[in-house]
Amino acid sequence: MPEMNQETLTILYTNDIHSHFETMGRIAAMIDELRAEAPASTLLLDIGDHMDRAALETEGTLGQANVDVLNLTGYDAVTIGNNEGLTFTPEMLGQAYAGLHSSVVCGNIIEMRTGQPPAWMQSRLIIRKQGFKIGLVAATAAFAEFYELLGLESLNPLDTIARDVSQLRDEVDLVIVMSHLGLPMDRQLAETVPGIDLIIGGHTHHLLEEPLRIGSTVITAAGKFGNYLGKVVVHREAGTGRLSMDGICLPVGEGPKLEQVETAIALQREAAKLRLNRTVAVTDRELPVSYEAESPFGNLLAQAVRRHTGSEFSLVNSGQLLASLPAGEISEGMLHERCPSPINPCTMRLSGEDILASLEESLLEEKMGKFIMGFGFRGKVLGGICVDGLEIEYNPDAPPFERIIRASVAGKPLRSDQTYLVGTLDMFTFGVGYERLKRGTEKRYMLPEFLRDLLRFELQTAGAVDNCFQSRWKKVE
Repeated sequence: MPEMNQETLTILYTNDIHSHFETMGRIAAMIDELRAEAPASTLLLDIGDHMDRAALETEGTLGQANVDVLNLTGYDAVTIGNNEGLTFTPEMLGQAYAGLHSSVVCGNIIEMRTGQPPAWMQSRLIIRKQGFKIGLVAATAAFAEFYELLGLESLNPLDTIARDVSQLRDEVDLVIVMSHLGLPMDRQLAETVPGIDLIIGGHTHHLLEEPLRIGSTVITAAGKFGNYLGKVVVHREAGTGRLSMDGICLPVGEGPKLEQVETAIALQREAAKLRLNRTVAVTDRELPVSYEAESPFGNLLAQAVRRHTGSEFSLVNSGQLLASLPAGEISEGMLHERCPSPINPCTMRLSGEDILASLEESLLEEKMGKFIMGFGFRGKVLGGICVDGLEIEYNPDAPPFERIIRASVAGKPLRSDQTYLVGTLDMFTFGVGYERLKRGTEKRYMLPEFLRDLLRFELQTAGAVDNCFQSRWKKVE
């Protein structure tokens, strides 16, 4: 029981749920139970990456399934993560958020055309909960090159947060930063921006079961995938107005689920299946995929990336594909199921030396089976490198990093001292999978198409299926 000379505010929050719909009904029930204890003084926030287009429900409804859950759970405000901001166009987000009952807050994203936030977003917000006047400030990770391709400018979050905190500080009792920036940036904010009472974080999927305290700022976060529900209780002394905070992350285990949330998810899942059932191509044979060797489906992905990017050749990884593609009618849903990652194509200039080193690396058994995650990848293992426009002769029995005998582009040997325009994947530019590939220069990202969109285009191209059965990796003794 709070002492008689204290006022209490309960803040509940989620972050980085990534469309794990299986947890949302339970989270909603937990929130309902906690809110019932003090309905007028409970604030509910989401810190971004609630949506993830790897999930059938999100892909097939373009985020409407997530919005339904946010509404039925009763969120007061949300911010966007990179999964909202970069895997949907601003127009698609505007349509999804048109039905959102809460406010979208983010101070470091503006339209390049107007210099203002999109119509569906506020840069900051004041909310009243019983005796508390709360200032909400928010920012999301600033992937500037990507946002620019969507007509948006991502401003320096340290600058915009400092600006918004300064403007709100004297007007409110409590300043909360909704930070989809990651723990290192949250620490930096606490150390450098005065006037922040509480930072609720996300993006780096960190779990702070006990809050961090840096100066007068409290930092907290609740992990990922809806495994935890965050709770912060703010106490204010009636006489002095002095604040104190306690925080905890509540495990989301088995237990009752909120029925209306479960019903809404089930309805949206069925609607998503129907929408994704549209036939987009017909194949006359199965396209197998392998993570240990060259395969037709992997080659088709490489072809799709090379064609879309207009590059000399392409490098992709077979781990992007989660299953073989059957013969017959191919639906949007089948492509989504097999290639769910929200990864975009890109081009960059790479040296022959770095390309050859990466090709050699891809022949290592431990590399093919390497578990990776992050930067949009929703597969399980890295797999091998698939190519189009390259021919590689190799001896699998030779020592590691001495297996490639010759690599050729348009019949000419790949030269170590020459650079090439390569079509590849955005995640490789960050050093995920193959360290040498991030050395590329003149990077050009291509949004909003995903790899599954490129697969659809390629399957609709005459001769593409025949071509993907032609070998690029040739074993020699």
